Amino acid sequence: MGSTYTKRYTAEFKRDPITLGDSSGRTVTEVSRESGVSPESLHVW
Repeated sequence: MGSTYTKRYTAEFKRDPITLGDSSGRTVTEVSRESGVSPESLHVW
């Protein structure tokens, strides 16, 4: 069974990986590995 715990991230935390991806031209997968956030979450943000 899956976990009932859902991680909540602040708007500031979300902003950093998004900015990194936009400014560096890195892929979502690369940014997700560096930030520790799933690629699916980054797509939603």
